[in-house]
Parts: sequence; structure tokens; C-alpha cells
Amino acid sequence: MDVNEFKTAEGSCIISEDVIASIACTAAVEIPGVAGMANRPVNIRGIMSTNAAARSVRVLNTEDETVLDVYVNLKQGAKIQETAAQVQQAVKVAVQSMTGKPVTRINVHVEGMTMEEKDA
Repeated sequence: MDVNEFKTAEGSCIISEDVIASIACTAAVEIPGVAGMANRPVNIRGIMSTNAAARSVRVLNTEDETVLDVYVNLKQGAKIQETAAQVQQAVKVAVQSMTGKPVTRINVHVEGMTMEEKDA
């Protein structure tokens, strides 16, 4: 499990990358136009993970920056650029406000579009 440690005068706080991924997933699915999270390209960590958020968000934490790759499926008719920009903003605000660590970049990967089935 990858962790990110923050130190203050009072002590330290360790935040797991899985927690950051969960925060990002929650923020992304609340955006109108997002149908759900998509699975990201698999690596060994993705195969081993039981956390669904870790399969949809890649988190890169260093001392200088936090970069997130968010993989989403959009609803039919959603404007891709507008929806992706809203996902970026929502994820940035959510992660920064909950963790206190600045997010330097959020890459949104649109993996697919869902087609709504019409009622018979």
C-alpha cells in the first residue's frame, strides 16, 4: 500500500493512495454526464487491489506534486470537454479540501459512452 505522510508540529498523518482514489471517485460520479467509473489499464497493483476506486483512479504522490488519472464512462449526449473540465474541478476541490495536499494535475480519461436503453 502506497502512502503519503504529512508532518506538522503536532505530529504526522498518513493518507493512503486508496483513500485519495476513493475521494476522487466519489467526486467524479457526482458530475452530471458521468455514467460511472471505468477500469484503468491494468498493472500489477490494479490486479492485486480489491478497492474499486484504485481500479478507476491512478494516484501519483511525490513530495512536490500529486497527479491523478481518472478513468470515466460518460452518458450519451454529454459534452466531453465540459464534463471532463467539471470532473477535474470537482476532484481537485474534493481531494485538496479533504487531504490538505495540493493537487497539481488531474488527467481525465474518457473510456466509453453508455447508451441509454429506451423503454418499450
